[in-house]
Amino acid sequence: MQIVVTHRNTDFDALSSLVAATLIYPGSVPVISKTVNPNVRQFLSIHKDVFHFYEPDEIDMNRVDRLIVVDVNCWGRLGRIGRLSEKQDLEIRLWDHHLMPGDIEPTWKHVEEMGANITLMIRELKNRKIQLTPIQATLFLTGIYEDTGNLMFPSSQAEDAFAAGYLMEQKADLNILGTFLRPAYGEKQKNILFEMLQTADRMRINGFSVSINKMDIQGHVDSLAVVVRMYREIMNVDAAFGIFMDRERQRAIVIGRSNIDAINMGYLMKGLGGGGHPGAGSAMLKAVNSDAVENMIVDLIQGNQQTSVQISDLMSFPVVTISSDTTMETAAEILREKGCTGIPVLEDGNLIGMISRRDFKKIKSKSRMKSPVKAFMSTNVVTIEPGKSPMQAARLMVKHDVGRLPVVENGNIIGIITRSDTMTYFYDLLPD
Repeated sequence: MQIVVTHRNTDFDALSSLVAATLIYPGSVPVISKTVNPNVRQFLSIHKDVFHFYEPDEIDMNRVDRLIVVDVNCWGRLGRIGRLSEKQDLEIRLWDHHLMPGDIEPTWKHVEEMGANITLMIRELKNRKIQLTPIQATLFLTGIYEDTGNLMFPSSQAEDAFAAGYLMEQKADLNILGTFLRPAYGEKQKNILFEMLQTADRMRINGFSVSINKMDIQGHVDSLAVVVRMYREIMNVDAAFGIFMDRERQRAIVIGRSNIDAINMGYLMKGLGGGGHPGAGSAMLKAVNSDAVENMIVDLIQGNQQTSVQISDLMSFPVVTISSDTTMETAAEILREKGCTGIPVLEDGNLIGMISRRDFKKIKSKSRMKSPVKAFMSTNVVTIEPGKSPMQAARLMVKHDVGRLPVVENGNIIGIITRSDTMTYFYDLLPD
């Protein structure tokens, strides 16, 4: 007997991957957890006659000899199906778009970074020339749109967009898509968000703005992820976390949202036993208190930065500098010779200004080229520390309308990063 499984709190990418696997592996039985995303629950209730799923309790685990796992690579996220981890001679086939290592050791795997897991499986369906019904195409497109944020999440790949176009050719219905991707936000969610905002606080961790909010909840509450997303947007922080304590069940639901590459929610939540994507993740912890969870999150963020790209990785060094009494004529020659657009100005080893090509526009007569740079330089110099991220550098450049930032550590200039450096990073043009 072969069964197809995916993670608890099943979302549309997981659900669509589950269905796609039944097409790739004819005769396989799709098994779904009782805990599913609210929008998925609504979809399933309407499509009961089209898609047939089994619950873990309906499966005789002793008969299972092949396990097909989609969109997850950790036994702990499979719920009761996780008991199969002890089964001998079990063939495991894994389809996953998360590159983070898990504890499932498959017999065969297809693991590749992609915005949505269903995109990988659509590639296989196309290769096998398996025809899709309009309803299947609609479900698969919903999975792509949900996991890529309508192709706007940074994790989206070109192939996700091509797969979406293919599904539209297969008559995927965008009207149905819009119906089921609307976030459920009602009175209960509104009250939770209001309470979170009343107790909101910000902290700085490695230069990033972070808000961690702890609150008690009673019973099951849908769409907490929507609440945390809205909370992050209202608080205008780089990353936000909701720690929701269900004391009756002695568990904590942790949900995180990030809008910067340097705080990867997927990796961070994996450290808590959960998972997710760069911008969104969640975890379920048992028998913990909220203060301990907060400390774990802070520790993980601080550790997470060690593997992130920092300014020190992109900056140019050593830095060409000039003294404040250097003439504008000499400064112009240095700019031409070095091919740069700006030079830091030092006095007694201290950074006191920046002279750029823009400053030469202030010169109205040729004789003024003999004047020292201190007469024309910009004195309000914006600097950045080597441990900051490229995104923070870009924000500073936009905010202050400058094209370069001296990188300063312990009062000393150790490098310089330009607008071109940050754009090279963002557009992934760094050499392999």
